[in-house]
Amino acid sequence: MSERKPDNAVVRYFRATWAEMRRVHWPTLKEGWSMTKIVLIVTVLMAVFLGILDFFFGWLLGGVIAGNILYILLGVVVVGILLGGAYLISQGREG
Repeated sequence: MSERKPDNAVVRYFRATWAEMRRVHWPTLKEGWSMTKIVLIVTVLMAVFLGILDFFFGWLLGGVIAGNILYILLGVVVVGILLGGAYLISQGREG
C-alpha cells in the first residue's frame, strides 16, 4: 500500500485558491462595462467636488492670512459648521 504524502502549505494554498476561484460569479462583459462606467462617473464627480472644496478652502485661507476680517469671520463660521456636523455625526443624528 502506498501512503500519500500530505501536501505542504504552499500546495494547499494554491489548491484552495483554485477551488475558490471556480465558485466566483464572474460578471458578463455588459455588466463589467456598466460597473466600469459607474466607477468612472463617481471618480470624476468626486474629483470635481474635492477640487471645488480645495479651491474654496485655499481662497478662504488666503483671505485669513491676508488679515481680512470678513474672511476670518467666514472661516470661524465654516469651522463652527464643520465641528457641529462632526458632533452630530458622533451622536448618530445626521442631518
